[in-house]
Amino acid sequence: MTGFGTLDLTVLLAYLGGVVAWGAWLGRKNAGGTDYFLGSRDLPWWAVMFSVVATETSTLTFLSIPGVAYLGALAFLQLALGYVVGRMVVAQVLLPAYYRGRLSTAYELLGERFGIGARRCASGIFMITRVLGDSVRLFVTAVPLALITGWPYWVSIALIGLATLVYTYFGGIRAVVWVDALQMALYVAGGVVALIVLHGGVEGGWSAIASSASAAGKLQVFDFSMSPSQPYTFWAGLVGGGFLSMASHGTDQLIVQRLLACKNLKQSRRALVGSGFAVIGQFALFLLVGIGLWAFYEGRAFDRADEIFSLFILQEIPVGVRGLLIAGVFAAAMSSLSSSINALASASAYDFWGPATGRTGERAMLAAGRAFTLGWAVALVLGAVAFIELSKGSGAVAVEVALGVASMVYGGLLGVFALGVLTRRVGQAGAVAGLLGGVATVVAVWGFARGTVAWPWFTLVGLAAALAIGLLWPARRRS
Repeated sequence: MTGFGTLDLTVLLAYLGGVVAWGAWLGRKNAGGTDYFLGSRDLPWWAVMFSVVATETSTLTFLSIPGVAYLGALAFLQLALGYVVGRMVVAQVLLPAYYRGRLSTAYELLGERFGIGARRCASGIFMITRVLGDSVRLFVTAVPLALITGWPYWVSIALIGLATLVYTYFGGIRAVVWVDALQMALYVAGGVVALIVLHGGVEGGWSAIASSASAAGKLQVFDFSMSPSQPYTFWAGLVGGGFLSMASHGTDQLIVQRLLACKNLKQSRRALVGSGFAVIGQFALFLLVGIGLWAFYEGRAFDRADEIFSLFILQEIPVGVRGLLIAGVFAAAMSSLSSSINALASASAYDFWGPATGRTGERAMLAAGRAFTLGWAVALVLGAVAFIELSKGSGAVAVEVALGVASMVYGGLLGVFALGVLTRRVGQAGAVAGLLGGVATVVAVWGFARGTVAWPWFTLVGLAAALAIGLLWPARRRS
């Protein structure tokens, strides 16, 4: 073990045991699918807001974003500007459409507008993308545990997956949301502790860190370059990040499921827009941690940028406090993983299993949901294990990999929702063609123009292709 003592291990195990037990207890009153997947539609907006933030930033914020700043500057923060704008658009355009009916998944809206084929196509793409993206997130979380224990990554991944599965299986979305709120507070506190320790670990404290970082150009936030090949520019953040946020928070079941669990449209809007401002604060916090780490390690090279903060926690944080920060890493991971498992299970049950079997009663959906919860947990663990080999020697920061994967399909998804909400001219065939064409266009851009078009623009490219294909498709009637 690397600098991880008995007290640290006790703190970590006490936290994990407490969270698992509390989460399972929160699901004690689950009697049907609506309870299990939507929390009886009565969750408070502020808890949903914290859950949204914890879900979308989680481990990648805690471990990878410090690595982004370590290797670069503060330019990543520009994405957050677009995130706020995108959420505001979703709050005004898509959320009212969701709340006009008693919808259970984001893709049920497409089923009502176009038909079951469009619903299943969009839901299937969500599932594939979610497994790929969250497998990366789970892998990143296994890094500190493997460093602490010396176990292989796959053992660490399996243990994290098992702990998360227990409370997600029994607790459902209510447990996911409330545990997320607690876990967000913990890993944000971990970031603050890291700033304090870095202040004492660098001679001259944060004034010296800021001075050296400024001289090296690492405090630069805004880059007004017009080059589409640069991922972190003002325009890529405002425009590309805006469309990315519209897609991720308006068409992704992972987020929409939480918004549908609010009591009404007004509270759902508060949760959504408020999460955008909270993300700005989180990004700023962990980017500053990365700047501090750069000064502390004097810019030395590491095999993986995602390991830098993990090593600092293990080697430099005081005993006991170190255990709390590692618990913060686990908190970040478990919030994202539990959310993903529950969202995948809900999409499977409501978009595929229920319509196919005709068994849509509350008890049947609860039983199916728990079975799918178990299956998707196994799939995510296996995906994370596969990423162990794929990540070797890539030089990529995991947060960029995960966002890049999501951006490949988000444009097509946003396009088909826009076709459904903003026009009545397009039928199911055109909608599905637009969705698949939008995804295929981005995959082609990534394959043939890699390095020319940066990932923040992928959503906009996919959206434009999906709209063009859908609107030009010859069939104008509902299929």
